[in-house]
Amino acid sequence: MKKFIAAALALVSVLGVIGGCSAKSDAKKTFTVGFDSEFPPMGFVDTDGSYVGFDLDLAQEAAKRLNLEYKAQPIAWDSKDQELESGNIDCIWNGFTISGREDKYTWTKPYMENDQVVVVKNGSSIKTLADLSGKKVAVQKDSSGLAAIEEKADLKASFAELIQVDTYLNAMMELETGSVDAIVMDEVVARYEIKTSGKDFTVLDEIVASETYGVGFKLGNSELRDSVQKVLDEMAADGTLASISNKWFGSDVTKVK
Repeated sequence: MKKFIAAALALVSVLGVIGGCSAKSDAKKTFTVGFDSEFPPMGFVDTDGSYVGFDLDLAQEAAKRLNLEYKAQPIAWDSKDQELESGNIDCIWNGFTISGREDKYTWTKPYMENDQVVVVKNGSSIKTLADLSGKKVAVQKDSSGLAAIEEKADLKASFAELIQVDTYLNAMMELETGSVDAIVMDEVVARYEIKTSGKDFTVLDEIVASETYGVGFKLGNSELRDSVQKVLDEMAADGTLASISNKWFGSDVTKVK
């Protein structure tokens, strides 16, 4: 009887190890994409509560081609590094600017270009960057917009106040109520939100900075980056990138060659 019990316990132990290995194997099959859920049209919450957007469509198609289970994981943008380092997400794919972050992440090739621009109310006296002198300016925390402002010390010093907010949608609410005079933000987001919401805003012609978007992985994770890059190249070659871009922007704005 004792031998029988010992054998049974040994079998349970072996099955537990196998089950544990299986669980770990299953976990590796998930492709978890970190994104800002208030960053339309790259990634945001749809009216039905689902997560949608240009970047999320790209990520979902990439996961499908890699035979991985796609998972969209909304994150606080100023916590993105912790999310990536902890393994809660596999990559950051959400209008993620390469410029100024080249050595902090392992990147795909750029797939899209963007500008940091100034958004004001229609009829505002602000027409150029110089007109921001003495004004209250909003920007998202830990964003490329903030980095672009930090690069222009004289411009930043001219502001009456630089206000950092959690999301650009919050910044637009601040602009609408008159709590701030202008926003420095991604042009692709600004123009999409103005077009779809009908907000009485305009984008200045003079830009703050130009940049490119890429998919960012934990530094050193070149294996997953290479796999994603391979399918991005395939999607560019077979017209899938252009098709998804046309869906969201009405034209092909991608640059993967």
